[in-house]
Amino acid sequence: MLTILGFAMIATFLVLIMMKKMSPIAALVLIPALFCVAVGQGAKLGDYVIEGVGTLAPTAAMLMFAIVYFGVMIDVGLFDPIVRGILRFCKADPMRIVIGTALLAAVVSLDGDGSTTFMITVSAMYPLYKRLKMSLVVMTGVAATANGVMNTLPWGGPTARAATALKVDAADIFVPMIPALAVGLLAVVLLACVLGRRERKRLGMLTLDEALVTEPETVLVGAGGGGSGASGGGDRLAKAPKGGPGTAAGGADTREGDGDGDGEFKGLDPHRSTLRPKLYWFNAGLTVALLAAMILELMPIPVLFLLGAALALTVNFPHMPDQRARIAAHADNVLNVSGMVFAAAVFTGVLTGTGMVEHMADWLVGAIPDAMGPHMAIVTGVLSLPLTYFMSNDGFYFGVLPVLAEAGAAHGVSPLEVARASIVGQPLHMSSPLVPAVYVLVGMAKVEFGDHTRFTVKWAVLTSLVVLGAGILFGII
Repeated sequence: MLTILGFAMIATFLVLIMMKKMSPIAALVLIPALFCVAVGQGAKLGDYVIEGVGTLAPTAAMLMFAIVYFGVMIDVGLFDPIVRGILRFCKADPMRIVIGTALLAAVVSLDGDGSTTFMITVSAMYPLYKRLKMSLVVMTGVAATANGVMNTLPWGGPTARAATALKVDAADIFVPMIPALAVGLLAVVLLACVLGRRERKRLGMLTLDEALVTEPETVLVGAGGGGSGASGGGDRLAKAPKGGPGTAAGGADTREGDGDGDGEFKGLDPHRSTLRPKLYWFNAGLTVALLAAMILELMPIPVLFLLGAALALTVNFPHMPDQRARIAAHADNVLNVSGMVFAAAVFTGVLTGTGMVEHMADWLVGAIPDAMGPHMAIVTGVLSLPLTYFMSNDGFYFGVLPVLAEAGAAHGVSPLEVARASIVGQPLHMSSPLVPAVYVLVGMAKVEFGDHTRFTVKWAVLTSLVVLGAGILFGII
């Protein structure tokens, strides 16, 4: 019964948010509360929620101060040169911009933290997508999938968990998987190329006036009207497709996820009052030092971002009113993301506390026919897709993976092969509603979580299967 109710709870949640019948926060809280009562454990709901909140509180704290930190870095102009550099390289070609998104997300993912990756990627790419009226779910989907492939790095988490759970060396898991993961990353770039060509076809071949770089305070009108800017048309879209930029040939607005409805975006305004050009190298050095400290694990990540945010605010905005203004400017993002994380704590707390996760995992493992025993590595790879999507990495790697490895060992399958197969589902995992970082991504990009899920899941599944197929083809799995 718990197995059926567990799958029903997850399915109900996904259907309601993808159909936009409930907001993610409301769905994350109310649906598990209802199912907790349905399984006869309503009296323990408070205990489950407090336990879940306690588990995710450090993550929420990290995200709160990380958003403030990177928000301040955007305000003071740290990422402006990156945006302009990408703009010059991409030449306003939608296909090159989407490919640039994939490459940027992959490179930044080397720090091993998904939230940081999404903050930097969205900070750099959002102005380009907004100016060219490109689909924002394309940006979030490509960034999440690229980060998912790179999340398999030994310091990213899943590989280390698999190594710990099966008592093997993380290097013995990751190093042989490099060719398969490289194929997966190539698949993400090809996906970006396909999606970029689709965007190019929808928008037409675009070229931007030099004013886009030299006079970025000129902005495009948002949802619909022509390309005239705030300063009398200095920022022009040349050779716009029929129906105007942002519309399909028939004139209907087909943009996906571009849902904030704001009239204009001034992310590159070189005259904004918050710029601190004299402190550029200080801010760059502080950011590099912060990321290095994260990689070296000198302190817990929440503490690092708390210290970094306090230092960035104090140095860049020494006057108290200015500090309050910067915090207020980013309060929206902080509240949305931290609220989502604490709401997710209700969902995970109920899933774990009621025993639903354990029963679901046991049912899936028990459903594997004995004849599949010699192919347990491949079975593990396939199961890693739904299991890492519907449960946390900790639940999968410490609860399910040892059982799969034991079943494989009985048929002569090496624990290393099972461990390698277990990481192929990470491209899909990074868009799971149980991953706090995905709320940073959709929150900063102003994309509905349901839109992101509906758009991304199919591409993430395809990428995961490409990695699994490459692993089988190369004899790694």
